[in-house]
Formats: sequence, C-alpha cells, structure tokens
Amino acid sequence: MKKTIQIPLGSQHISLLEPVRFKFECENEKIIGVDADVGFVHRGVELACTRNFEFKQVGYVVARVCGLCAITHSLSYTLAVEKLLGYEANERIKYLRMLMVELDRIHSHMLCLAHTAENAGFEALFMQIMADRELVMELQEAISGNRIQFDFISIGGVNRDLTPELSGMVRKNLTLLSEKIETLVDLFDNNWSLSLKYKGVGILTLEDAYTYNALGPLARASGLATDVRSESSDFPYEALGHKMILESGGDIHARNFVRLREIQNSMSICLHIVDNLPIGEIQGKVKGKPSGETVVRVEAPRGELFYLVRGNGSSMLERVRIKTPTFSGIPAMMEVFKGAEYADAPAILASFDPCMSCTAK
Repeated sequence: MKKTIQIPLGSQHISLLEPVRFKFECENEKIIGVDADVGFVHRGVELACTRNFEFKQVGYVVARVCGLCAITHSLSYTLAVEKLLGYEANERIKYLRMLMVELDRIHSHMLCLAHTAENAGFEALFMQIMADRELVMELQEAISGNRIQFDFISIGGVNRDLTPELSGMVRKNLTLLSEKIETLVDLFDNNWSLSLKYKGVGILTLEDAYTYNALGPLARASGLATDVRSESSDFPYEALGHKMILESGGDIHARNFVRLREIQNSMSICLHIVDNLPIGEIQGKVKGKPSGETVVRVEAPRGELFYLVRGNGSSMLERVRIKTPTFSGIPAMMEVFKGAEYADAPAILASFDPCMSCTAK
C-alpha cells in the first residue's frame, strides 16, 4: 500500500546547511511534490546600498553579498554605475576584470565538484579537490590581496595591476591545475560510484529548462544555450577563446561535466589574458554622479546575475536591485526533484550548486 509522507530538506539538514528549505511530498520513496521557502534570512543589503552608503562605496558593500561570487557582484554593480556615468574602461582594465571573474568561476566549480564527490561517499576525493583548489585561491589572493570578497574592482578600473611576476604565477598554477583537472575528468567519466551511477538521475529536460527559465550550468547541462558571456558586448570573450559548454543529458552526470569542461575553458581564457594583456592604465577618470536607470547582466558561476541601479544625480542611489542565479533557478530545481527517489535528493541538490547566501540577501 502506498503511503504519502512529507519530508523537509533544509534549512538545518546534513545535506543543506543554508537558509532555504525544500519540502518533499513523498509516495513511499518517490518524490511526487515539492515546495520551497527561501525566506529564512534577509540582511537588508539592497536597502543599505541606498540609505547607508554613497554610490562610490556600494561596490564594496555588494561584494559582501556572497563570498564565492563576490567579484561578479562588484563587477555587475560597477558596470551599471559606469554606464550611468557614460564611462567605458580601457582594454587592460577589461582583461584584468575578466581574469578575476574566470578564476572565481574555476574555484566555485571546484567547490561544487568537491561536494558532489562528498555526497557520493568519496571523502578523500573531496579533500583532494579542495587542496587542488588552493592553486586558484593563491592566485586570487596574490592578485587582489584577499582570498574571498576581493576588493579588486572599483568605479573606473581596478585597484591592483598584474605584474610580470604575477603573470608567471598564473601560468605556473594553472598549468599544475590543468593536469589535476584532467585526472578529475577521467575519474568522473569512468568511476561508477562517483558519477556514472548518476546518469539518468535528477533529469531536467530541455523543454523544462525553457519552461522554468533555467540558467547557468543547470540549463547548459540540458542543452539550453544560454550564457551571458556569449551575448554581452562588455567583454571580448569570443576573442579570448570562450566556448559555450553544452551537454544533453540534463542529469547529475551532465551537470558535473559542464562544470569540468567550463573549468578547462576558463583556465584557457585566463592564460590567453595574461599572454595578451593590453598596455594601459588600470584606473580611468570618472566624473559626475549617477543619473537614470540601467541594468547589467554578468555570467556568475551559477548563471546570470542581474543588477538594476537607479540614480538621481546625487551621491546616494535611489534603487539597487539584485537578482541572483540561485533565486532564478529555484523553479527548475523544484521540477528536477519530482519523480526522483528521496535517497537521491542530496546528490541532486549538490549538482545544483545552490548559493543561498546570494539569494537571502
């Protein structure tokens, strides 16, 4: 006889220690319904950006929205203000900003893959991936001065230049990391317990990806071609070797491989940047105060990060609105859970790579 029960996952749960809760309606072991609640934490960041800080300070405030994708938050805000002020950065500044964004994507994807390995029971592999991730963390610290929440981007430019010594460090560390990622690709491609058993588990179809407006690796693993880097004219991604990574399976295995291949592509972009860094100043002259309204989209590690900024010509902004990738992706995440076995819920959740710190801002 079938028995229907309700089971919570989060916000205090071994698989999800973040301020979100999924509530499953299960028929025996199968999930037949899903509800989500993301209202556990509200920090008032958006209001603080219009009440407590002048527009020149806000870039450093929004970098505190999230520790993992801090650079994309500060970049999105800075681009919005620069548009309102009619300023466009030179090529050197654009390259340096891109370098930090892509390094951030690498370390964020590696963290997700580490948690995926941990959920599969590979505790030693989790620790190994986290140790290898230090190669990227070291670069971020050397370039920006911080391991997380990098106060690197400022209105008009960046706060630190890339020296020849730092360029050499980027080449050295990414060359070492490339070999380790190749080994990781082989493990995820051939080990049944780690990845192959998840083929066909947690599927998001291409049709559902369209319907629920999926984004980031979650969408691209289903074959949905969406990546702000391929659409935006703010940065010369195509010239530096960016390739949109697509898989067709839409399952956990496919999401793993989107991230693995994006790590490889991001490393290639970073090497292109340090080998072809344009000459120029790292800070331009920016005059005036923001007036009007604009929106900016940047591809964060988890998908499109959306900023709306409105100014009235004073030092205080009227509105700062932030829409994060995880918040946008929750409807698609809920759909993926339906029809899955409850025992697979932790692995499915890890493959989403949710960032609730961003979402509960």
